[in-house]
Amino acid sequence: MVRIHVKHGGGSDGDGEFLYDTETSLTIDEIAKDIIEIANIQSKIQCFAVEFESHLSKLQGDPKVMSLVRALSEATSYASKDQVIHNKPLSLYVLRNHTRNIEKEYLATHSVMGLSSSDLQQFLSDLRILEENTVQLLWAGKELTRGKKLCDFIGRNEKTKIVIRLQSPIPPPASLTGLSSLLT
Repeated sequence: MVRIHVKHGGGSDGDGEFLYDTETSLTIDEIAKDIIEIANIQSKIQCFAVEFESHLSKLQGDPKVMSLVRALSEATSYASKDQVIHNKPLSLYVLRNHTRNIEKEYLATHSVMGLSSSDLQQFLSDLRILEENTVQLLWAGKELTRGKKLCDFIGRNEKTKIVIRLQSPIPPPASLTGLSSLLT
């Protein structure tokens, strides 16, 4: 297994990072699909934690919301970038299960928090989701070309460890987009 250390997000050290295990025989497209979904779910869990924190802090100790607090705590702990320090890769299936548990517990307790069931989707509407067809995978400063296999870039050694950065293409500054529309 190749261990990929994935970094994503806008900050200098990235908003998120995680470890992902794969095989060199897989295509970059297959790897990108999984990595981007994991990054999106990791961001979703962080969004849940931030959005629910103020509502849950008012109800601290209330047994009606303890199952949601527990589900959030388990999910944020699992999706934390601290897992990189402990050398534990994230599983797409476990992340999906955590988000389902949070959503289920939210729907069971939203009225106690003074929220509606539709607020859950409102919280997520502001979340920036990475789009699979626009994200670039960068390794050693070079883009991993879609359609090729991972072994085309790193060789066939299955005990390799690499760092990949997810990057969305940078849109041109607003002043240039306005200028280009004037020229056409």
